[in-house]
Amino acid sequence: LVTLVDQQIISYQMIAVGMVIGTLLGIWMARAVKMTAMPQMVGLLNGFGGGASMLVAAAEWHRLVQPGAVMPGDIAVSIYASTLIGGVTISGSVVAALKLQGWVVPDRPVLFPGRHLLSSGLFATVIATGVYLGGNPGALWAFVVMNIAALLLGIQLVIAIGGADQPVVICLLNSYSGLAAAMTGFVINNHGLIITGALVGASGIILTNIMCKA
Repeated sequence: LVTLVDQQIISYQMIAVGMVIGTLLGIWMARAVKMTAMPQMVGLLNGFGGGASMLVAAAEWHRLVQPGAVMPGDIAVSIYASTLIGGVTISGSVVAALKLQGWVVPDRPVLFPGRHLLSSGLFATVIATGVYLGGNPGALWAFVVMNIAALLLGIQLVIAIGGADQPVVICLLNSYSGLAAAMTGFVINNHGLIITGALVGASGIILTNIMCKA
């Protein structure tokens, strides 16, 4: 609500339409999903926060690469960080929810040789494309590659963990969604989003640590 005070992304009419659609979907999901399936629904809804941050970062990147616009270095770093964390959060949360539900993705850990090398390569790809975009901010292909690498990294990080540990993973991804929101706050210069995102990020890490010890 604080973010909506400063209209700079889209019209209030479209915001109202989005809020109505989102509210109806949320009510339907909450009523239709069984109580035993709440962990996967929470994981999925948590992932939507990361996806939203990723979309806002993409929209702001598109706005700032238009002719006549200027992309400051700190905003560029925030956009790419929001893309990385948001991408990992949304794809990782979907995998976690699918594991808990027993759909598509096997409940057991999916392990294969070279998986750590793959994760490192995907992370390096995000960093490399970010560096390239620093000198060529309008390179669409590089931004697309960054988004794809971030999404694949989220899948790779979660798919190797078994279904029984997915609630802990969801806590960690919840922290990531907060960090993504904080990065998005830097992107659109919104202090309320930065503060609440940092609170979610910090509390999520603490809760994850507690659950790991337990």
